[in-house]
Amino acid sequence: MKTSHIIGIIIIAVAIGIIISTAGDASSYVTFDQAYAMASNGNGNSIHVVGELKKDHQGQVVGISPTADKLSFTFLMVDENNKEQQVFYNEPMPPDFQRSEKVVVIGSYHDDLFVADKILMKCPSKYQENTVSAEM
Repeated sequence: MKTSHIIGIIIIAVAIGIIISTAGDASSYVTFDQAYAMASNGNGNSIHVVGELKKDHQGQVVGISPTADKLSFTFLMVDENNKEQQVFYNEPMPPDFQRSEKVVVIGSYHDDLFVADKILMKCPSKYQENTVSAEM
């Protein structure tokens, strides 16, 4: 066998190893009930939960409580099954957090509190077309 063939086989083997190792870290979106069940079963991996911030009848975000030093905060999030859960994030609140349409929290349960390691936000797009209706 030529040396170039051996090097090619080694590169392919390394690439397959990297793909397999990263596929094991991939996570799908779950609800808070599923995340709690996973944590109860000893799953220590990061869990992705998607939902929205809790809002009142006027559409204002409610349930955000920053700590006194504003270096961490808790907030209420509602998942796709309309389950409300308090989430703790040990970082300052992101600037456009209250304007976000969807929120993905990545973390795990500690007792009955979901502790987020990361927060991903989908903010309203400035490119969405605004519809204006005129009545005559």
